[in-house]
Amino acid sequence: MLRCFDFKAIEQRSKFRSAEKPSLRMLLSPRSPAQYAGAMKTIICTSILFGVLLLAACQRESAPVAASADPDSAASKSSTITDWPLPSTTGAAQPDLIISPDGRLLLSWISAQPGRRHALQFAAYTDTWQSAPKTIAVGQSLFVNWADTPHLAMTADGALWVHWLQKSADKPYAYDVLLSRSINNGLNWIAPVRVHDDGTTTEHGFVSMWPASRDTLGIAWLDGRNTSGGDHAQAGHGGAMTLRAATFNSLLQRTQDAELDASTCECCQTDAAMTSKGALVVYRDRTTEEIRDIFTTRSDGQAWSAPKAVHSDNWTMPACPVNGPSLAAQGGNAYVAWYTAAGNTPTLRIARSNDAGDTFSKPVDVQRGNEVQGRVDVAFDGLQVWVVWLNESDIAQTLWLARYSADLSRQLERIEVAKLQGRGRGTGFPQLALRDGGAWLVWTDVLNGQPHLRGAHVRLQ
Repeated sequence: MLRCFDFKAIEQRSKFRSAEKPSLRMLLSPRSPAQYAGAMKTIICTSILFGVLLLAACQRESAPVAASADPDSAASKSSTITDWPLPSTTGAAQPDLIISPDGRLLLSWISAQPGRRHALQFAAYTDTWQSAPKTIAVGQSLFVNWADTPHLAMTADGALWVHWLQKSADKPYAYDVLLSRSINNGLNWIAPVRVHDDGTTTEHGFVSMWPASRDTLGIAWLDGRNTSGGDHAQAGHGGAMTLRAATFNSLLQRTQDAELDASTCECCQTDAAMTSKGALVVYRDRTTEEIRDIFTTRSDGQAWSAPKAVHSDNWTMPACPVNGPSLAAQGGNAYVAWYTAAGNTPTLRIARSNDAGDTFSKPVDVQRGNEVQGRVDVAFDGLQVWVVWLNESDIAQTLWLARYSADLSRQLERIEVAKLQGRGRGTGFPQLALRDGGAWLVWTDVLNGQPHLRGAHVRLQ
């Protein structure tokens, strides 16, 4: 039986989460690719992305750091926080934040306006926002979910890639993963394809992407083809959720389609990063005993390694906590941050690998206690590890940031970034990127029942 709920907050869903209880009639055929493309209500729109996008092995997290930089100097510095005004408007949520090798920050989000169709949008930032937000896709069948969100990626040939979720039937959790690519800096987008070919009206999502080569993209997702596609809380929901991966070339042709794990947590995010030994994917596993610990698997370009635990938390949990892990990597260094409630104690943890994921150190507990909500993001700039997460008390929800030495032996700083007005699921998952020795953060807040994106720049002094 598949069930899914927010372990930390079993509250009413936010008012703007209308897509989780859709009244959409079926717009797309799940069986015929030709009919699927013809009937699809999503419109690939014109957009402009300035600058040349090059390969970044750790593109979601950070720009390169000079090799001569002194790690002790970072340890002696304190942070200042300034607002980072964003180009999004009221109704924006589900952010994704990545950085290109030339230092451009790329932010995407979904805009939901009363009486208008949902729109997937993005914008680019250098020292200022380069233009007004550009729309990638729009449509009533665009599936919008507080935890399962679109992502951007880049490859070395200058191509920009994007995925989003598309309803496949008039059922709460029947949706597909669509992938598109732009070869002219976002001026035009080619017709999207489904990343999976099972043709079932079940759940597919929680995607991670990475550059597999100069002009090919690796993508991993949770695949519900063995389930019945019903509501997560519905008894008899079917078989187990699986983890799958594939590679797509410049023509969006699929190769190396493979199942990586036959039983995973149903609705926890996955993450991926390139290491010196290949692409590393991290996710929450699920055993027959309902143990839901964090696992990794790595590709050598031809095959995937057997999944193994980052650490044996032995968290027994009867349903998905909707609280996936985050991964950052450079060379042989890989860092995984995650939430667990093993022993009935909510805990945020981070562990390091210095062999590209072959082994991991004993985890460091970033924070323990009932206020820990998780929803973590992690980044590594070559000198220090940055971690961002959410807490929630009886008073308010708060956004926190911590810095650690590269070996995780020292916590260099821990600061409260913001006090949120929103509570529970409505605030989604914060995003973190590093540039010029500082951090850039984006998160969702809820004001007067409507989502808003907020941003902050954390600089070391």
